[in-house]
Amino acid sequence: MREAVKKGFSFGLTSGVITTLGLMVGLEASTESRLAVLGGILAIAVADAFSDALGMHVSEEATRHSAKSVWQSTFATFFAKFFFAMTFAVPMLLFSLTTAVIVNIAWGLLLITVYSIHLARQEKIKPWKVVFEHAGIAVLVVIATHYLGRFISVYLG
Repeated sequence: MREAVKKGFSFGLTSGVITTLGLMVGLEASTESRLAVLGGILAIAVADAFSDALGMHVSEEATRHSAKSVWQSTFATFFAKFFFAMTFAVPMLLFSLTTAVIVNIAWGLLLITVYSIHLARQEKIKPWKVVFEHAGIAVLVVIATHYLGRFISVYLG
């Protein structure tokens, strides 16, 4: 895989999972509204995919990569972010809100774990260290946004 595509895919997958999990868990904890959570997932899939793609584009331009490489990483970021964020909408359509959130947390952690193992093998380092680091950050985001959502519900709702 070309370096630019790999960079965009890695960023898009990771950002798509972490951002969507955080938004979904926070909205569920604060609103308990299936519509709000589903709307948030769709908004993240579109708006944040464009935002991250533009961020990647500008970052790549700032480091003086070729125009082709810049656009490859831009498109890879957009499509990975959009695709992976959209996968979280499926359980929202199939299950109750609480079940869908649990399924999505498991799905997000699975995606992060599988990709972390892949990266570790490429770099010839111990997978458990990479998985622990990446999945640990995802878990921290889930916990923090859950309690932030509960705080908002109790004190501002």
